[in-house]
Amino acid sequence: MLFSERTNMQITTSPFVPAPATQTTAPSKISSDFDTFLKMLTAQIQNQDPMNPIDSADYAVQLATFSSVEQQTLTNQKLDALAGLMNVQGMAQLASWVGQEARSAAPVFMEGNAVTLSPTPQMGADRAVLVVQDANGNTVAREDIPQNRAPYSWTGTDITGTPLPKGTYTLSLESYNQGLRIGTSAVESYGRIHEIQTRPTGPRLILAGGVSLSADQITALRSPI
Repeated sequence: MLFSERTNMQITTSPFVPAPATQTTAPSKISSDFDTFLKMLTAQIQNQDPMNPIDSADYAVQLATFSSVEQQTLTNQKLDALAGLMNVQGMAQLASWVGQEARSAAPVFMEGNAVTLSPTPQMGADRAVLVVQDANGNTVAREDIPQNRAPYSWTGTDITGTPLPKGTYTLSLESYNQGLRIGTSAVESYGRIHEIQTRPTGPRLILAGGVSLSADQITALRSPI
């Protein structure tokens, strides 16, 4: 009965016959685990109490349990392969974005060229202040900008007007009304897309300076100007 059930499960690797010496492909982990399972089951049969043998139903339960685990493992492997395929397809769809300029609230890479910002002051603000922080979180610049939503060209200077060192900076906008701060918001900017990478969580867009973001973080896309 035991060997009949094993045949029905279509296991092709026998635990008692070694693989040919010329075989170059290692057995799958599932086959290896099944070999171990059969060896343990054989030892269990050989060492059972002859006066109180194990019920044959228990063997059937053990085989059914292993079969269930095996099928779940195969399902997980197929799902992983499918996810990888979807990541590749997603990357292929985004490939045409390389070289375009994407707008997002991601950090800005400044290397001396002006960066186009899309500020969003709070409703009712009579003053808007752009706050610039370096990679260590230090505030390196504060400058008043128009309190409207028109594109703003940020030239990347510090509080004294000296050009900031090349690097990545985080921008935020403080909105004021009659001297009181009424809100702080992130500032979106345009950055050139240099590369598309696949990650376990999906494709990632790599901007200048190594800034990484997902496609759903982009709010606009344009040709370089």
